[in-house]
Amino acid sequence: MKIKKTKFKGLSIIEGISHYDNRGYLRELLLEKKIKKKFKLQLVSKSKKNVIRGLHYQKTKAQGKYISVLKGRIFDVVVDLRLKSKTFGKKFSIILSEENNKSIYIPPGFAHGFQTLDDENIVIYSCTEYRSIGKEFGLNCHDKKLKIKWPLKNSTMTLKDKNNPLFKDINLNKITD
Repeated sequence: MKIKKTKFKGLSIIEGISHYDNRGYLRELLLEKKIKKKFKLQLVSKSKKNVIRGLHYQKTKAQGKYISVLKGRIFDVVVDLRLKSKTFGKKFSIILSEENNKSIYIPPGFAHGFQTLDDENIVIYSCTEYRSIGKEFGLNCHDKKLKIKWPLKNSTMTLKDKNNPLFKDINLNKITD
């Protein structure tokens, strides 16, 4: 596994290793000793093409997230919500796919979301904290200030995500760095 740092403190891209033979492949997704984080919760989402999930974050017990694609391709986006960060309010995006075998580690204090690009997309999230029901928030993924260029138009989203507040209207107190 290769870990590449980004200009965002704590945000890393992980290039996994796949072992191919005539049966298919064996893929290494996560080595905790390399990431140096403990993960308490794993979630899987399955989405059809052109779905946006996010941008989501937790204020208390903010989660670090390790995101991998088991099937399909996603346009993955994070926004730095850490008030004291040099990259506060900035976004980072990357294509993650089964084919490119890239994953991303997102430290606590970021909003996260993605848009699905293939007909069937299966994404696994490994989280450093449990879900904090009632402490989960969202950021409007179409906020012009964020300048996110989603690859596909007219995406399917939940009503909740469509109605998330703009960046200027969110209260960032108590988001962990």
